[in-house]
Amino acid sequence: MMKIRKANERGHAEHGWLDTYHTFSFADYHDPRWMGFRSLRVINDDLVMPGMGFETHPHHDMEIITYVLSGELQHRDSMGNGRVIRAGEAQYMAAGTGVEHSEFNPSRNEAVHLLQIWIQPDRQGVAPRYDERSFKHASPGAWRLVASKTGRDGSMAIHQEVELWLAKLDVGQSLTHSLTEGRHAWLQVAEGELTVNGKTLAGGDAAYVSGAFDFQLAAAKPSQALLFNLN
Repeated sequence: MMKIRKANERGHAEHGWLDTYHTFSFADYHDPRWMGFRSLRVINDDLVMPGMGFETHPHHDMEIITYVLSGELQHRDSMGNGRVIRAGEAQYMAAGTGVEHSEFNPSRNEAVHLLQIWIQPDRQGVAPRYDERSFKHASPGAWRLVASKTGRDGSMAIHQEVELWLAKLDVGQSLTHSLTEGRHAWLQVAEGELTVNGKTLAGGDAAYVSGAFDFQLAAAKPSQALLFNLN
């Protein structure tokens, strides 16, 4: 049976420079019922104000994916990467044995809206790694594979048996996704409004299920959704 996690049930913090919602326990938000879903540990829905951001800080043994919905994010890390990640682009870091990075909004007048995702790796102590993909020009009405264990179909290869799919939908478009027995899925509506198996979900809402199941999505507004197919 599909279950719903509504946007207003998430943890929320307003820091002035950062307006953030936590799908799962994170920082000062702690709920033992919501420590993650399978290997999916964090989905933070962040709005970072112009000229503000996260100072250099460390991570280790975590798969980190950032997807920018609007605006721009300046990334720098201890692997030597320095990039501006723009709307429609996804970035990946395997923190592994340890990496430091900073994330700033380089704009003087526009906030950056992003989803930051943490996935627990299937093994610890891997060498840090960086990758990125652009989905800015992805045609609506189709699933696009963002990340997978093997990096198949041009996706980013990550250290976990997870498929991360992106759906962009224009009004009236629909998609399906079949989940096989023994798998688990978390569908996060990033923005817009969808019906998911007859249930209306808006930006920040999520649906999750375990076992054989067919997701049926239809867009009431231009929308984006991320679907995690997990072991």
